[in-house]
Amino acid sequence: MFVILKTYSMATIYFLYRSSREQAPLTVRLQDHDSNNKKFQFQAKTELEVSKQYWNTTRHKKRNVDAVDKSKIAEVNTELSKLENYLLTNYKIQKPEPHQKDWLKITLEEYYNPKTEEAVTSDLITDWIQNIIDNANTRENATGSLGISKSRIKSYQTLLNLFKQYQGRKKYKVKSLDIKFGKNFLDWMINSQNYSESYAKKRIDDLKTVCSEAEINGVEVSPQLRKVKGGKTKNDYIIYLTPEELKKIEKTEVKTDSLENVKKWLLLGCSIGQRGGDLLKLTEKNFITRDGLEVIELKQQKTGKNVTIPVLPKTKEILKEGLPYKIAIQNFNNDLKTLCEIAGIDSPTQGSKIAMLNAKGEIIEKDKKGRYKEKGAKRKIIGTFPKHELITSHVCRRTFATNQYGIIPTPILMQITAHSTEKMFLNYIGKSAMDYAQQFADLYKKLDLTS
Repeated sequence: MFVILKTYSMATIYFLYRSSREQAPLTVRLQDHDSNNKKFQFQAKTELEVSKQYWNTTRHKKRNVDAVDKSKIAEVNTELSKLENYLLTNYKIQKPEPHQKDWLKITLEEYYNPKTEEAVTSDLITDWIQNIIDNANTRENATGSLGISKSRIKSYQTLLNLFKQYQGRKKYKVKSLDIKFGKNFLDWMINSQNYSESYAKKRIDDLKTVCSEAEINGVEVSPQLRKVKGGKTKNDYIIYLTPEELKKIEKTEVKTDSLENVKKWLLLGCSIGQRGGDLLKLTEKNFITRDGLEVIELKQQKTGKNVTIPVLPKTKEILKEGLPYKIAIQNFNNDLKTLCEIAGIDSPTQGSKIAMLNAKGEIIEKDKKGRYKEKGAKRKIIGTFPKHELITSHVCRRTFATNQYGIIPTPILMQITAHSTEKMFLNYIGKSAMDYAQQFADLYKKLDLTS
């Protein structure tokens, strides 16, 4: 015995009476489809008890049956409406994966036992980091909607663990974050913990955000807070595949289906210019014909921007036998290195990569079985390596942007890569204003407008 109450997008809420007893709590089921259109569901018990007779009667809309209290009908329906809205709203914000089987149970517990909204009165940095983590699903994100991404939550959790390690038994207050403190924390991350400059500066930026949040809520901050230096480092290592290297990869024969699949994803990614996470989520539904033009439409995870990409002849050639099958981003990154090594993409290249370091900051080598010879910590290191060791999923977006610069007009490229400003775009592909001037001069000459 069940009833469908409401749908959100493809998600559907059912309430069911699943008991042989005459009186029992209702079960709620949320059903949806994944990116492959495969059905999945979450199911859990509610705290709303009804009688077997009541559920049968009210669900069949026999409102005038004497055995049913009409006020009870209104009461139950009101409660079900509140519960369905709560569940669907949280489902939209949190976007649980099908394997998170306890998601519905946990969400119901939060519904029936809501946390008391109390203002944080502490002035400790760690308490305010924890406050952001605890209220992640109600924080406004970059797109203006509620709920910050899982990656941002993980970033704050990392900051919390890192800061606890830094402060030890001390308890630093929000007002401690001044210029000197920022420099000391940055120095500790880079020189003591062997983190890269870009990683350390990102953590400083996160820490400034935490202190600004505390300030909004009346906590005293340092007058130097705005002057504490974080920010992005200059992009010195532009790793992309040249047209010649792409042809080399395309012609490389591999012996396994998995590497053939990775090759197809790589070539597709380099022809549409999207981040690895967005690339690997493509399905047939993203391919649409509008006004006779075949395009790929998607919403970028990081920026929330809607992007429309024309399906060019090269893209059609890559997809002539259909989309490659799904692969996890971590496996994609690992197999990309293997594919590029087989293809001979091994020119000495300056860049950064993740390595396992010991307490002295030395690289720990692996044994013949691929296991590290001693314990250590993963860190980003800078140096000159065979190029295939530096290849990750991000090479797709940068390869597209770099190779098409000067061929496709920059404003159109920016629409596809979703860069907000030309300065950001040029920095992304390692071009300067002088490169842009040279491009303009070349075009001017080509059009023979100088005479």
